[in-house]
Amino acid sequence: MTTRQLQVDAQPFVFDCEVQRTALVIIDMQRDFIEPGGFGESLGNDVALLAAIVPACQAVLAAWREAGGMVVHTRESHRPDLADCPPAKRNRGNPRLRIGDPGPMGRILVAGEPGNQIIDALKPAVMETVIDKPGKGAFYATPLQAKLQERSIRKLLFMGVTTEVCVQTSMREANDRGYDSLLLEDCTESYFPQFKAATLEMVRAQGGIVGWTTPSSSLLSAMGKA
Repeated sequence: MTTRQLQVDAQPFVFDCEVQRTALVIIDMQRDFIEPGGFGESLGNDVALLAAIVPACQAVLAAWREAGGMVVHTRESHRPDLADCPPAKRNRGNPRLRIGDPGPMGRILVAGEPGNQIIDALKPAVMETVIDKPGKGAFYATPLQAKLQERSIRKLLFMGVTTEVCVQTSMREANDRGYDSLLLEDCTESYFPQFKAATLEMVRAQGGIVGWTTPSSSLLSAMGKA
């Protein structure tokens, strides 16, 4: 198989990858987190911060699709009976609306509900992989590892929300499983900008102890899409 080699200008140093051996992993770009009236807003957060990254995410997704790379979308979601949602998660923070409660877009973070769906701007294509995850990490209690192994994936590109919670957790899980990961800085966001900044520093510290970071423009430039 012919593969396309990319050299992406990144921190702490250049990130090398082959398109056919690399997957773009888009974490939890769901209506409940991104749109007004969803779970994120019910916690008192400004969802406009997260919505602001959508255009950059669209540009990367379009370029990666054109290159023929694997795309993985994740959704944080639970069974309708909440058997996979422990009380420690459901009750944390004493929110006005808890996981499983009826909300403006259906039951909060429950599989199949309108608010649990990925936003239309990043809607998965028919052949793209969609992973429903009951935890913060994309590998925990999901078939993601098997899906990546089926395609002989060695490296991962990450974007999505929120930076310090589900994105960082997934990157650390990936690191433990032997994957090199690149986080696209302007394609991830937090309800707390200082948390995003701190996470970027943690990811690339000590020679990339968790992974690499770079603006999406660096990836697009390496792909000839600047």
